[in-house]
Amino acid sequence: MSEQTIALVTGANKGIGYEIAAGLGGLGWRVGIGARNEKRREAAVAQLQAAGVDAFGVPLDVTDDASVTDATGLIEDLAGRLDVLVNNAGVTGSVPQMPTTVDPATVRAAVETNVIGVIRVTNAMLPLLRRSASPRIVNMSSSVGSLTLQTTPGAETGPIAVAYAPSKTFLNAVTVQYAKELRDTNILINAACPGYCATDLNGFRGVRTPEQGAAIAIRLATLPDDGPTGSFFDDAGEVPW
Repeated sequence: MSEQTIALVTGANKGIGYEIAAGLGGLGWRVGIGARNEKRREAAVAQLQAAGVDAFGVPLDVTDDASVTDATGLIEDLAGRLDVLVNNAGVTGSVPQMPTTVDPATVRAAVETNVIGVIRVTNAMLPLLRRSASPRIVNMSSSVGSLTLQTTPGAETGPIAVAYAPSKTFLNAVTVQYAKELRDTNILINAACPGYCATDLNGFRGVRTPEQGAAIAIRLATLPDDGPTGSFFDDAGEVPW
C-alpha cells in the first residue's frame, strides 16, 4: 500500500469541497474528488492536477447504495486504504421551508443527502479507514444546526429552514453516536462549521470565501492522534451543540 496519505472528499467538484481537496492536496496527499456530475468532477480533477495536486475522480452519489459501493471499490483498488474521509456533500433543499407549509418531501430530501448519505458513505468506507494508522472523519455541518444557538436570543442562525437546519442538527447527533461507538479505536470523527461562505448552495450570498470555509475541515483532517473526537468546531473553537 502507498505511504502517501489518501483522502476522499465528497461533493468536491466545487465550492468548499473543492477547496478542502485543494488544501489537502497541498499537503502532498492523494485526494479523491467525489462527485456525481461527471463533467464537473473531471473538470475539477483537471484543475487540481494542473495546480500540482495528486487528485483522482471518484464517481459518487451519496444517496445511491450502488454508487457508494463502487466508489469504495475504486479507492480500494487504487490505494488499498483510506486515511481521511470528509463528508462534505450536502443540499439546502427547495424553498419555502417554513414549518407550517413545508412539503415533507423537502425535509426528506435534505435528510437523505445530509444525514443518511453521510451514514451510507461512512459505513462503506470504514473498512478502508480501519487500515489507516491515523484515520480521520470530518462531517461538514453548520452552526444553524446548533440547538443552543437557535434558542439564544439575538444569535445569528439564518432564516427559518425546517429542512436544512434540522438536518445539520441530526448530522451533529449522528457524529456524536459514531464517536461513542468508535471511542476505543484510533478513528477521530468531528463535525465542522465552515461559516457563511459564498457558494452556489446559498446563491453566493455568504460573507466568507470557500477557501476560508475549508480551513476548519483541513484542521480536523490533520488532527494529531491525541486530538478531540465527537466534537463540533469552527475557526474560533468549539461550537455549542
